[in-house]
Amino acid sequence: MGSIEMGLALRMWIAGLLLLTHLVHGALCWGDDGHYAVCKIAQGYFEEETVVAVKKFLPASADGELAAVCSWPDEIKRLPQWRWTAALHFADTPDYKCNYDYSRDCAEDWCVTGAIFNYTNQLMSASEDSLSIVPYNLTEALMFLSHFMGDIHQPLHEGFLGDLGGNRVKVSWYNQETNLHRVWDDMIIESALEKYYNSSLSIMIHALEDKLKYGWSNDVRSWGSCQRNETACPNPYASESIDLACKYAYKDATAGTTLGDDYFLSRLLIVEKRIAQGGIRLAATLNRIFSSKPKLATA
Repeated sequence: MGSIEMGLALRMWIAGLLLLTHLVHGALCWGDDGHYAVCKIAQGYFEEETVVAVKKFLPASADGELAAVCSWPDEIKRLPQWRWTAALHFADTPDYKCNYDYSRDCAEDWCVTGAIFNYTNQLMSASEDSLSIVPYNLTEALMFLSHFMGDIHQPLHEGFLGDLGGNRVKVSWYNQETNLHRVWDDMIIESALEKYYNSSLSIMIHALEDKLKYGWSNDVRSWGSCQRNETACPNPYASESIDLACKYAYKDATAGTTLGDDYFLSRLLIVEKRIAQGGIRLAATLNRIFSSKPKLATA
């Protein structure tokens, strides 16, 4: 086995080990719950050709389930060989700039929007000519693209540079000390699971799927579309996120604030809609990559 093949085998072994650990401990804690929900929702909108392609590229340990590996990029980014990926999870703006600009906020394409373009292009290389030798690890490309599509819809992944997307804004979530970024990554979802969904992520996902069919149904097709027939169009998603960060995430959440029911109830609707939009847009992007006749069919 050559050095390249050995390197790929080692990376996939590490990925499988991390996935196994993740599943054994049940650590579906935007955080893991948010990413799982985005990918689970997306799976219900895959075209038949997309289903086949996704299953082909998933690691065996995923057992055909994209949602099972959507947190993989978070699991590996602190390992020495993967630290280079850390900057790909966000696209922060200058302080108090509530607009996103690719040339300003994604230097040398090194941010979440740049990563979505990059991994989309890698997957496109397989769909354009299945007989060619593809110089990419398409399993990794699929997992990165799926994860980053979730990240870009979390408003504080397009937060301010000075506070690292809310990570330096120390707040209390009810009685628990934390930071604002983690509130949006995990705690709003965790509180919703406890208060409204019987501590079941599956029940929450089913509720969001119902909203997609009966509540947001008029908007779903527009969420998945791209202008100018582009395969991927993450820049508008980043623009939406920084706008929401300014209007909802940072508002009434200065350092030292205790965030309770008022903040939770008014922001939960934003979080749930962003998860749903992430799922729809991930499905639409993968359908455009893999399906000859992509359309956003209902689950």
